[in-house]
Amino acid sequence: MRGRMTKEEKLHDRLFPTSAEDAERAAHGPTEHPAYRLAYQDLDFLKREDLRSVRLQLELLKPELVQQERGIESTFVIYGSARIPEPAAAEARLAAATNEEERRKAEKLAEKARFYDEARRLAQIVSSLPQTDDGKRNFVVVSGGGPSIMEAANRGAHDVGADSVALNIVLPFEQAPNAYVTPELSFLFHYFAIRKMHFLIRARAVAAFPGGFGTLDELFETLTLIQTGKIKRMPVLLFCRAFWDRIIDFEALVDEGTISPGDLDLFHYVETAEEGWRIVADFYDIEEGAEV
Repeated sequence: MRGRMTKEEKLHDRLFPTSAEDAERAAHGPTEHPAYRLAYQDLDFLKREDLRSVRLQLELLKPELVQQERGIESTFVIYGSARIPEPAAAEARLAAATNEEERRKAEKLAEKARFYDEARRLAQIVSSLPQTDDGKRNFVVVSGGGPSIMEAANRGAHDVGADSVALNIVLPFEQAPNAYVTPELSFLFHYFAIRKMHFLIRARAVAAFPGGFGTLDELFETLTLIQTGKIKRMPVLLFCRAFWDRIIDFEALVDEGTISPGDLDLFHYVETAEEGWRIVADFYDIEEGAEV
């Protein structure tokens, strides 16, 4: 029973019950038939094909609202392979190879294993930046939440006691968040499109490490949005030039006339975390030790 309300409380008191309050009341209804359930409690209804637009909106809103509540103003996005192991694991895989094909693949991954350490180091640097005391946080590390380079990103933030965001996706094969993600900032998506939006909504820098279709998709969407002016320009770092030169011939795109020579300035090749961070710091005029 509520006590006597003040005049101020009466003027500003909520007239309608909250959805949580009505859900509690509805829990003791006269029938269990789905038709009688509140729409937002009827999971079978929410999963109907007709409700796709609603589900898209929910996937957009949930991570957005949570990050707002956590004071996340800007992020540092790290893309990369789910297959490149850390150096020790790469050496173990190479030693365990039983045939020429296994050995060849293991050698290729071992060549790139040092970039696990670079991704981890980059996340450590970014996550150690002094923050302002207004509760807002900048350059929060974001990864896809999976293994390999993604794990290294979350691990680097974890190393220095900082939160990081993980944007996982439901896949036909099992994928769980890596052990270093911040649980309160670990989100799971059904729609790739909405997940990719969340990678970039708060992004102020992007680092792309060697990877496969997913990494290429994310990288090219980022470059396309910057090239077309749909998002503002920001530093885009490509780690391991030898890999990118072999996989993508950007110069050939210029020669073919399908991109402009100036489009090659939309990204930077880098080899180390320190080199990458220096480019970002110069872009935003961030002095060493300065708050962000």
